[in-house]
Amino acid sequence: MGAGKSSVGSALAKQIGWEFEDLDDRIEDREQRKIYEIFRDNGEAEFRLAEQAALRDVLDELRARPNRVIALGGGAFAQVANVSMIKAAGIPTLFLDASLDELWKRCQQQSGQQERERPLLTSLARFRELHDMRRPHYLKATLRHETTGKTVARIAADLAADLMDVLELRPQRRTQKRRK
Repeated sequence: MGAGKSSVGSALAKQIGWEFEDLDDRIEDREQRKIYEIFRDNGEAEFRLAEQAALRDVLDELRARPNRVIALGGGAFAQVANVSMIKAAGIPTLFLDASLDELWKRCQQQSGQQERERPLLTSLARFRELHDMRRPHYLKATLRHETTGKTVARIAADLAADLMDVLELRPQRRTQKRRK
């Protein structure tokens, strides 16, 4: 939570000319309700099932339309079944790392600005517990990028370069008009 998955993912997709999708948006569309409502009404276990089904759909679609950046929710990569599906699909993963203090601050700001309820953001102690539990899973990502103190634009630019290397992509050439 607070790593910048949605904002950085969107900026990264624009930088490399790909589509962007936030898995949480897909879950909300499929379930016809907000993430916090799923947590509130059915609990985290039910949310994780909806998340896994949405991820399965995205991974299936990536076979036909591969050029997409997908932002996973904060707990998605900590679920063994999800990681297995991602690995089986051969999809590279990016971990946006930051200090616990910065992540907490970002979440507090986002919650206030967007009036967005985060169901697992109940206290700093709970946040720390989740962070400590999930971080070892995140560290298994293909790429790790430190984001503390960096702007979204800087992070996206750095990741675009890293991703080009990992995926062995070539920058798109821009045609230049000849001067007379």
